[in-house]
Amino acid sequence: MTTWRPDSAIRVKAIGLHWRDGRLLAAEVLDDNGRLKGVRPLGGSVEFGETLKDAVIREFEEELGVCVAPLGSPHFFENIYLHEGATGHEILAVFDVCFPRGKFEDCERIDFKEAHGGTCAARWFDLDELDLDGRPDLYPVGLKAYLQSRGG
Repeated sequence: MTTWRPDSAIRVKAIGLHWRDGRLLAAEVLDDNGRLKGVRPLGGSVEFGETLKDAVIREFEEELGVCVAPLGSPHFFENIYLHEGATGHEILAVFDVCFPRGKFEDCERIDFKEAHGGTCAARWFDLDELDLDGRPDLYPVGLKAYLQSRGG
């Protein structure tokens, strides 16, 4: 199992929100013992000279092999967090994204490789089942409240 730690620098990331039947596609976030601790929408770091939209498109292409269409302007979050004792700091551009018709419609789980080499899994999650005792948290902190305030 690959252990991951956040960079010790501020990262700019673009992530995408994809919905199916009212559920959000999110990657599992595991602790060092392989236990599910949370979930996070897919996406990743913005490269130098790359627009936020181009970054979210590239990330979905790299991770899932799918060409997404970002919808509208992003919402921004500043996220300072602790993962397995290490502090991370990121600025997130959060886009709604659309998949091509029929892509992953019959999949409940999508396995993929992350840039750090680890194997990850993404599934669709009901917001009402996240951030509860005994259930995974939704990262970044505050995303669930934002999504609920906009109606989903």
